[in-house]
Amino acid sequence: MAGQVPQRRPSLLHGPQGAGAGGPDPVRDPQSAPSPQRTKRAWILLLLTLFVPGGAQVVAGNRALGRAALRVTLTVWLLVVVALVLLVVNRDLLVQAFANTWVQLAAVVVLAALAIGWVVLWIDTFRLLRIRLVAPGMKPLLAFSTVLLLVATSGVLGYGSFAVNAGRNALNEIFAPGPAIEPVAGRYNFLLMGGDAGEGRVGLRPDSIHVASVNAETGSTILFSIPRNFQNAPFSEDSPLWGAYPEGFSCGDECIINALYVDVMENHQDLYPGAEDPGAEAMMDAAGGILGLDIQSYAMVDMGGFSQLIDSMGGVTITSGGWTTYRGPRPDGEWGNAWWGPGTYDFSGEEALAFARSRHFSTDYSRIRRQQCIQSAMLAQFNPQTLVTRFQGILDAGEQIVETDLPGQQLGTFVSLATKGQSQGMGRLTIGPPDFEGEDGRFTTYPDFDEIHTRVDGMLAEDGTPNAAGTSPAPLLFVNATAALMASASQETGTSDDPADWPAPPTQPDGSEITQEYLQHLEDTGQTGLLEDAASTNHLCAAG
Repeated sequence: MAGQVPQRRPSLLHGPQGAGAGGPDPVRDPQSAPSPQRTKRAWILLLLTLFVPGGAQVVAGNRALGRAALRVTLTVWLLVVVALVLLVVNRDLLVQAFANTWVQLAAVVVLAALAIGWVVLWIDTFRLLRIRLVAPGMKPLLAFSTVLLLVATSGVLGYGSFAVNAGRNALNEIFAPGPAIEPVAGRYNFLLMGGDAGEGRVGLRPDSIHVASVNAETGSTILFSIPRNFQNAPFSEDSPLWGAYPEGFSCGDECIINALYVDVMENHQDLYPGAEDPGAEAMMDAAGGILGLDIQSYAMVDMGGFSQLIDSMGGVTITSGGWTTYRGPRPDGEWGNAWWGPGTYDFSGEEALAFARSRHFSTDYSRIRRQQCIQSAMLAQFNPQTLVTRFQGILDAGEQIVETDLPGQQLGTFVSLATKGQSQGMGRLTIGPPDFEGEDGRFTTYPDFDEIHTRVDGMLAEDGTPNAAGTSPAPLLFVNATAALMASASQETGTSDDPADWPAPPTQPDGSEITQEYLQHLEDTGQTGLLEDAASTNHLCAAG
């Protein structure tokens, strides 16, 4: 009617007469609001608790609780912002902080406290919803949404606390509590050994021996591989084994390098008093003498754990340039020597291990190349996304490491360097054929250590850390020429990581393509020479 003042519609913040006019506040007293606004209010309170924990209590409940929760929320957001800034400007510092066991312990406590606190807020928010006052069709949806959001927030934080604690405990089990190690000539040098450490096995012999030399600034990594049949390994005068083997580990065919571990454990443990693993210490001395490097730390890995780690990462992808045998079903259905041909494969852990260790109709040197390839593929694939999504499996596999003396306090440093090195590829050198060729191909029996040290020095100089191998300084022109010759030899022997540079795989004598059936026929008829020819390019391998 004319002259009448239109009434305001009630809102979430004011009653029919307006809160400022002394009417009830529908946010705190939803009974004063109509049903649609009660439902809207309930959803808003849920969203507040999700995005601004404590907000629902400030506007509709216990303001003291809400303010305390808001202070915590703001603190958490501030820490998140600081972490994001560090991720951009100083990622190394962030990684090192999170790798610190005391920071991890603090994270366990904080995540657990946040999870419990958010549960309290969700329960209190559900009380504030006054669910009996909302539209009937919305009651089950609101109840279900509350439970779902509680699990998605407090549940995730609770699992995060559990995961961080599990990781912290595993790291304390795996890594040593000793002092930090310093880089030598700008590099960290680690001895990596793989072996079968089954229960009851006597006399563990490392099945694969590699030295990873990591640039302490850039993370760039060079992998030096030592064949297990390498002989005459020298020791420096300051090595405990100098007195026992002044001429090196040189007793003939019995003194291949992977027998040194057993020899020291059985006969010379007294030379390494106080060492957790005298055999591993001796292997470090031998590898250092061969390469002319100061080896600072070691890790011994069980091959079963290696397989489990690959499975936990979701497998590994490699491209092979040759035919590689493994134990499996043959074309005739019988169990025996099956073959992987040239091509790209997504290997499980067991398959990757079989591919890396295969040496039927092949050589130890081809085998080493495939081991290097698998390691490069794992490094390329090991990223934060893989770590987050497959954390528990990777953690379980990591505990299969038999032992290491890597100091836990430097884990952040090493993780940071590994992250830097991922984008740079991996340099590789095998201390034997095809990278070194001696008379009658017997370089590993009668090594030329001056040549080894020169080649090692050349690779380190190219990586920005010259003369790190401890040899006499070489003119830069000579170093560059050596590197150029190495690159040329790499192309000629087909060791390039680019499949486009690889030679074509072998064919049958009549020029036709090799098939599984053909290889089966050769094996059944004892034609070993043709089988070795078919496998002659299986050292060609690249990650991805």
